[in-house]
Amino acid sequence: MLSYQHAYHAGNFADVHKHLTLFAVIDHLLRKKSPVTYIDTHSGRGLYPLSAEETARLGEYRQGVAPLWQAREALQATPLLGPWLSSLAAAQECAASLACYPGSPWWLSHRLQPRDRLVLFELHPGEYRHLEDQALGTNVQRIQGDGLAGLLRRLPVSTPRLCVLIDPSYERKTEYREVAETVLSAMDKARHAVVLVWYPLLPAARHHELLDTLRDGGLRKIWRSELRHHEPAEDERGMVGSGMLVVNPPWGLGERLEEAMSRVCPLLDRTSRHTGGWWVEE
Repeated sequence: MLSYQHAYHAGNFADVHKHLTLFAVIDHLLRKKSPVTYIDTHSGRGLYPLSAEETARLGEYRQGVAPLWQAREALQATPLLGPWLSSLAAAQECAASLACYPGSPWWLSHRLQPRDRLVLFELHPGEYRHLEDQALGTNVQRIQGDGLAGLLRRLPVSTPRLCVLIDPSYERKTEYREVAETVLSAMDKARHAVVLVWYPLLPAARHHELLDTLRDGGLRKIWRSELRHHEPAEDERGMVGSGMLVVNPPWGLGERLEEAMSRVCPLLDRTSRHTGGWWVEE
């Protein structure tokens, strides 16, 4: 099934959570000079204009990135959040106006070092055409294809370090197990890899299959971060929160996220809350 297009949801609260986590991980990787291969298995586009018909239709960014942008001066001194907002400003044609939201290809390519490599997978033909049109700099390879299978085919990589982002739509219920099994296979081939996995929090709580499969597969160093945007109303079926798993998390990641999210949550919704901790104890 290839119906999902992220443009309808660009800049929402889940994007904020996901990309803040990614930003924090890249920060840590940049402390060393040895090259990194980044692989994004479900990349989507590089930039999403907020005025585009799809994005404007639902306007989810208004309850996501927009409140943070409006408060950016007050947040500038906040570690992690301040630099993230400065990078967001760099993605705009005019730094004073929020006109677009960057997808993960931009967040990754924007911070590449000369010897780093970035591989972007996108299966949806329409989304891939948009990805091809984005200017993402050098050292970036775009591939139209299945990112989970493509990831495993490319392992091990030639660089000393590897960072993987797995961010599917979960339109199919089987994707939760497929993602978990891919992560387990990838870690067998590259035990040093830092792997980030995003998942939605739904009233049906389907993400537990993902979590349980990883635990039962023997992984031990998994940091779990969840942003619950609101409590589900009766019979609600949509996404109520965002989850991130980080396998082999950088030291101090949890504290940095907790500090940033303590400022983010009150701006999103008065009932928003963030929790973090080890999914499987070390």
